[in-house]
Amino acid sequence: MIELERLNRNEAVRYLGGSGVSPNYRMDRLMDECEREILAKANPKYLYIEKDLPCDVLMQGEDIKKHLDGCEKAIVMCATLGAEIDRLIKISQISDMAKAVVLDSFASVAIEQVCSKFDELASEKYEGFYQTFRFSPGYGDYPIELQKTILTMLDAPRKIGLTVSESCLLVPTKSVTAVMGLSKSPIERRKRGCAVCNMRDRCKFRRNGEHCGF
Repeated sequence: MIELERLNRNEAVRYLGGSGVSPNYRMDRLMDECEREILAKANPKYLYIEKDLPCDVLMQGEDIKKHLDGCEKAIVMCATLGAEIDRLIKISQISDMAKAVVLDSFASVAIEQVCSKFDELASEKYEGFYQTFRFSPGYGDYPIELQKTILTMLDAPRKIGLTVSESCLLVPTKSVTAVMGLSKSPIERRKRGCAVCNMRDRCKFRRNGEHCGF
């Protein structure tokens, strides 16, 4: 189980446009309110399975083949904040569009934090393996249609209510599907995720809600 206690405000501001958002008392109060509401309504859930590689179902497109090159196993995962977050944002879009935008930014931060926590849990479970970052359908030439395949593989519609629309978008919207590689041998730096980086606990980029680029 993953619980969220607070959300990264710097990252929320980045989603809002970074320097395009002027910090002031009114905005600070609105962000406080939106963070509380997202934390109250979020119901983080995740599922995952382990697959031996090569796996023809997953290896569609050149980008995922390069990403998993040298890996013996893959973790196939999904995560969601739940349907209440979508409802909260939709209601705000009718009554207060500015608030809806801030809620949406915090919800995006929240699902990324859920995924980051999952990365850490996977790193603990698969100690001894080198772990790539999450690679999602829709990245590069990795077909977005694989969203449905992954959800079926995980039985996500039945287990956590995560489905996919006819246009291959996830429902609820604040959700993620992804594949991560596991290797017994060191992997390229550009493929590594934060969870297995030895600078993770003191990284200046992570403190600011950013990424070093590797």
